[in-house]
Amino acid sequence: MEARVPGQYLRRMPGLDPRAVLAGRPTARPPLGVVVTVAVSSVCLFVALVLLLHDGATGVATAVLLALVPLPLLLAGVLALDRLEPEPPDALVAAFGWGAGVAVLIATIVNSAGLDLVWRPLLGDELGLYATAAITAPVVEELAKGTVLVGLLWFRRHELNGPTDGIIYGSMVALGFATVENISYYAFAADGVLAWTFVMRGLLSPLLHPLCTSLVGIGVATAALRPRGRRVLPVVLGFVGAIGVHAAWNASTAGGLEGLAAAYTLGLGVLVALAVVLHRDRRRIVGLVQEHLPRYAAVGVVGPGDVRMLSSLQARRRARERLRVTLGRGPARAMADYQQAATELAMLHRRHGLGLVPDDEFQARRDPLLLLMGHARVAFTR
Repeated sequence: MEARVPGQYLRRMPGLDPRAVLAGRPTARPPLGVVVTVAVSSVCLFVALVLLLHDGATGVATAVLLALVPLPLLLAGVLALDRLEPEPPDALVAAFGWGAGVAVLIATIVNSAGLDLVWRPLLGDELGLYATAAITAPVVEELAKGTVLVGLLWFRRHELNGPTDGIIYGSMVALGFATVENISYYAFAADGVLAWTFVMRGLLSPLLHPLCTSLVGIGVATAALRPRGRRVLPVVLGFVGAIGVHAAWNASTAGGLEGLAAAYTLGLGVLVALAVVLHRDRRRIVGLVQEHLPRYAAVGVVGPGDVRMLSSLQARRRARERLRVTLGRGPARAMADYQQAATELAMLHRRHGLGLVPDDEFQARRDPLLLLMGHARVAFTR
């Protein structure tokens, strides 16, 4: 690629869109698979709500409101983890929709069938409900939620660049599932226990599903960076971990305060472990940027100080804010595109170095990223 680039920023060039370049697609339009997933998930969500709320539900509007109250904060927390290399919004929406629609519908049907056909005839009502919660539900729900993550591994493996991506997608699926599940709990809670139910599910344990399904996400993301013959084990281990944590949490209800304390201790342990994984993965990504970006200084897309700026979230944010104040939103948007393209380029080198991307595919993906970075630099260095 030549060092000189046209003065017009790529966003204004007909036929070329930064969003498409960053997503690695010909256009910025969502792929057909995403559209189909969202459509199917929407239908499943409607059916699931009909099944969940068909008999005895009261105050559905209040239940929906209570289920949505913590959601913006939880989504903001998940997306805050995704600032270094943001995932495509359409993929995140599809993941959330799958959890809220397809996964909930599967879990509703299978859990109910297991209770009516297996556990209730064997153990009676009370023990049957407990067995469903402690044995059936963890397996069914984690398999239902994790299926879309396996789909990402199969159809959009290039989006999975490390454990952070797995945690992001797993959390989005789980938040969709938890939101709809909470609607059913709140709708069937009596007036005297509705507030307590909201405190327990909406405020004290909103991270149960994200913590569990994040383990599946880590397994899937690990598999995405392995050769084809070595991908099964990480995925299986991810599902085993998610099902185990979920089952231990649900089973703790029989242990009173001691069981509750044990469940929260386990959840805290998983949360700390995920935080360590996220920290280490961020350092890994920064290391990739520092390793691979300097080679492009010779073609004019990496200037003095750019690698240092790209190595820190704080420095990235300050660079965008400074441009927004001095030059306006356009150059600031160009800087954001530059930062993401540079990160994508570094991780592309990583996948190529692992032998996961052939040379021709590597070049076909690298060149548009370099073109985007070149035009973006013109926009924010003028």
